Amino acid sequence: MATQTPQRRRRTSRNWKLSMPKHPGLDYLMLRIAIFVLVGIGVVMAFSATMTWSVIEGNTVWAQAFRQTLYVVLGLVAFWLALRTPFSTVKRLTPWFLAFAGILTMLVFVPGIGVGRNEVGSQSWIVLGPIRLQPSEIARIAVAMFGALSLANKRPPRTLSEVRLNNPFVIYILISMVFFGAMIAEGNLGVAMTFAVVVGFTLFFAGINWRVIALAVTGAFVGLIFVFLGGGYRGERFTTFFGAFTGNFTDTRGSAFQSYQGFLSLADGSLTGVGIGQSRAKWFYLPEAKNDFVFAIIGEELGLFGGVLVILMFVILGIFGLRTAMRAQNQFQSLLAATLTATVASQAFYNISYVIGLMPMTGVQLPLISSGGTSTVVTLGAMGLLASVARHEPEAVSYMQSYGRPLFDRVLMIPEPTVAVPSARAAAGGQRSRERSGRRQPARRPQQTRPEQRRADQRFGTAVTSRSRTSSSVSARSAHNHSHSHPNQKGQPGTWRQRPIRH
Repeated sequence: MATQTPQRRRRTSRNWKLSMPKHPGLDYLMLRIAIFVLVGIGVVMAFSATMTWSVIEGNTVWAQAFRQTLYVVLGLVAFWLALRTPFSTVKRLTPWFLAFAGILTMLVFVPGIGVGRNEVGSQSWIVLGPIRLQPSEIARIAVAMFGALSLANKRPPRTLSEVRLNNPFVIYILISMVFFGAMIAEGNLGVAMTFAVVVGFTLFFAGINWRVIALAVTGAFVGLIFVFLGGGYRGERFTTFFGAFTGNFTDTRGSAFQSYQGFLSLADGSLTGVGIGQSRAKWFYLPEAKNDFVFAIIGEELGLFGGVLVILMFVILGIFGLRTAMRAQNQFQSLLAATLTATVASQAFYNISYVIGLMPMTGVQLPLISSGGTSTVVTLGAMGLLASVARHEPEAVSYMQSYGRPLFDRVLMIPEPTVAVPSARAAAGGQRSRERSGRRQPARRPQQTRPEQRRADQRFGTAVTSRSRTSSSVSARSAHNHSHSHPNQKGQPGTWRQRPIRH
């Protein structure tokens, strides 16, 4: 059998790569699949896990399930609005959104408005008439968006002499410290730690020196040691974590009650689960079955297969979210996509980890699945921004301009995405301002040459909006392109019963 020469092997490899099916809208498609599958699982779990709470409130068994479904509908509306909103509008509204989150965070400390200290041990909610909000959920997304806006195209300080109060990185860190301190004052250590993770990811993606992040992680670790040594219920959570990690619970009727019941739920589910709606844990055995420990109910009712499906959807969300960040139009969209992806993925990782005993237990919800109004609406709105970045990838824009929008966009009347191109007047004004400032700016990206444009046309076709109906040559080239294109710890109402172990 004749061997191929190196040149022939390179040619064969290049032809194989060119013949592989390519879909410029793959990130947009996979993100929507992961988000909607997780939301669907969350709605099903809401109908299953909220029965006890509805009974406690004296309502029908489906009362809280219908309420959570309403929140999901509002979240999907926020998702749709985020897809339709131009990024110029997102930039303009981000400071106002941050100010709104700051006002809500301060209202938590106003007597008569902030609640939760007596119910769950942390002053984390505000009540304004019939509206009940958790400002920390809003603040987490608002600070992530503000970080993407203020740190995009900015160079982080390299030396101490560059650290000034007017530096965008210093301003962002100071604002984040204010929100972090407010969450600590609320008594919500778990949410504060996840907020710190969001800030750390934002600074990391913006290019700050890794030594600064390593120093912050070391400080957080030392702080957790002091929390453990300080005793109290937070110290007991660390003791429970060490027991759960080794499989040796010492106080199954006290501090380790919730973690132990979560383990029993996962064990009852086995491989295929006991069936949807057939969980025993939700009937006054497992506290917070609809919120913090909803993953234990998933493991009990859907078994190992259901738990793996949820983890797989979050992995897909993380992979294609970061892929979207690397393929985004500009640094603002890239930083926004990376930060929002890290926000949701890290929160999901931490929630699942403490349910299965790999992390100390805190009050962190499972995003897109746990029952909760503020978290559901805000998270779905943030995922709408992430999906919007995916559909604005340059290749996705070119593909949609050539072959039209996908069915999802046409049905929901989402306009065709565009590439932001500054006008000649704006470019001239920016050039004059740079000349006046006297600062050296990076070289502008050169325009595509004719051969490069021709290769782009051969790959995606000539944009529909730029085709001339009277030019036969353009029509012929378009037909040629189409002929070669591919197809397209908390409050425990009532008395929690010790569950007998199923043999």
